[in-house]
Amino acid sequence: MTSEFAPGLVIQRFTPPLRLADFKLIAFDMDSTLINIECVDEIADAAGRKAEVAAITEAAMRGEIADYKDSLRRRVALLKGVPVSAMQQVLDQRLQLNPGAASLVQACQAVGMKTLLVSGGFTFFTDHVRDRLKIDFTRSNVLEVADGALTGRMVDQPWGDICDGDEKKRMLLATCAQLGIPPSQAIAMGDGANDLPMMSVAGLSVAYHAKPAVRAQAMVAINAGGLDRLLELVQVVQ
Repeated sequence: MTSEFAPGLVIQRFTPPLRLADFKLIAFDMDSTLINIECVDEIADAAGRKAEVAAITEAAMRGEIADYKDSLRRRVALLKGVPVSAMQQVLDQRLQLNPGAASLVQACQAVGMKTLLVSGGFTFFTDHVRDRLKIDFTRSNVLEVADGALTGRMVDQPWGDICDGDEKKRMLLATCAQLGIPPSQAIAMGDGANDLPMMSVAGLSVAYHAKPAVRAQAMVAINAGGLDRLLELVQVVQ
């Protein structure tokens, strides 16, 4: 049964309150979830191709492009020649934490939860967010750089080529296994279609200002306000 717990906070298949301390892991998407931008779109702005790249991003996040890996390769190819200095400008001038991000992460850490950042974005940005929020585990993609500029390709990593929805799910499950906990003790938060696989195996799935398909499938949808509105639904006791 769906109900609006408070304005902009919708509950589906979930009955509050729960204790935050009953969960042991929280997994976050990055772009448009923990942070305010889609990094690939902002990098494309430096190449004068933001509208083209953003249209592909929007379609992928809405679930209208079935092959996320292909969509990301297409977008990254359009970034060829963008200097690393332009990415640094995006990081310094455009990237901000979304409202409530720091408060929610700190509340989770205070009750002993581990934190995971899984992103279809890039290590250039996830490493910054990881260090800023003291996140325990991350998985994201590596942009190939040569002579100070992007080549339009990504670098394969030991775990695979691209962090898509399936990889997000694998990473959440692998992190649970590493921590010795069942997935039912994990929370997953995201906004796009590529977050649905990890949200489907978590004990609590939360859509944050999400695409319609994601809102429909999440247990909780935060449609107004910050990430820390999740704390309205859980008892924060240690």
